[in-house]
Amino acid sequence: MEHPITLHPRRPVAPSAAPAAAGAERWSVDAIEALLNLPFNDLMWQAQQVHRQHFDPNEVELATLLSVKTGGCPEDCGYCPQSVHYDTGVKAEKLMASGEVRAAAEAARHAGATRFCMGAAWRAPKDRDIDAVAELVRTVKDVGLEACVTLGMLADGQVERLRDAGLDYYNHNLDCAPDFYGEVISTRDYQDRLDTLERVRGAGVKVCSGGIVGMGESRRHRAGLIAQLANLPEYPESVPINHLVKVEGTPLAQQPDLDPFEWVRVIAAARITMPTARVRLSAGRQQQGDAVQALAFLAGANSVFYGDKLLVTGNPDVAADRALFDRLGMSSRAGVPGMGV
Repeated sequence: MEHPITLHPRRPVAPSAAPAAAGAERWSVDAIEALLNLPFNDLMWQAQQVHRQHFDPNEVELATLLSVKTGGCPEDCGYCPQSVHYDTGVKAEKLMASGEVRAAAEAARHAGATRFCMGAAWRAPKDRDIDAVAELVRTVKDVGLEACVTLGMLADGQVERLRDAGLDYYNHNLDCAPDFYGEVISTRDYQDRLDTLERVRGAGVKVCSGGIVGMGESRRHRAGLIAQLANLPEYPESVPINHLVKVEGTPLAQQPDLDPFEWVRVIAAARITMPTARVRLSAGRQQQGDAVQALAFLAGANSVFYGDKLLVTGNPDVAADRALFDRLGMSSRAGVPGMGV
């Protein structure tokens, strides 16, 4: 049973926050909710058909995520252990040096990752921060990996500097549906997130954007999240679907567990509505177990965060992932030795 939580009063969403997908196929919230309401086998069948039209169903992209600047974030996102508003034991740290990042990127490449994502716990980076992150982007590109960063909200001109350093993707999740947003976050508006995605797209950088399930939202709210993503003028190239990781000290620490089939349903809906996107299993997959992850791949997921940690929370380790992929007969884009072929 789903139990909505209340952290902050809901805020009305400005009309400009509605998707403006001129000329693109539009997905209404009702239509996506109807997908989510299908019998599970029927939904999986539809998602698998779409997936096979665009991807090798037995291939998975491996990405690694490194926290290059941990803790001290002024935002009050109710799920986040890096917020200064909550006592979670996470201490604020300075931005990592390029040598440390190079070592981590080389290890990720050796383990088979093709994309290296760097996260920094800022509300919005300052210009001097952009210069420092641009150097980290150049370091990752020099190692031979795709580079992605998530730094918070961006101002005019900042994404262009990251692009010129070689940035391939910028991650900025919408987190949830606009009409649930005020239940989780009060320190920024939904439109702030959409504005950053517009800046990223306008600069010619690929977009990585998804959300989190299990925060107390309804199935219709989950449909609303997918509708926002699918109806962007261009839907994201990468869509991470996170399952809430409950961290002591955060407002969502006691949130009741979500039925894992709901997570799989959202992945299937993302695949159907954004057919050429990489749909990524992100935070929380460690808690789902191998069988549910296998269902997620059947639903159209074809990317994972790979390694022992996602920012500051746990993740299945490399050996466990390789063993799972072997059991499922799946291979990586890079053809990682020891994985299925």
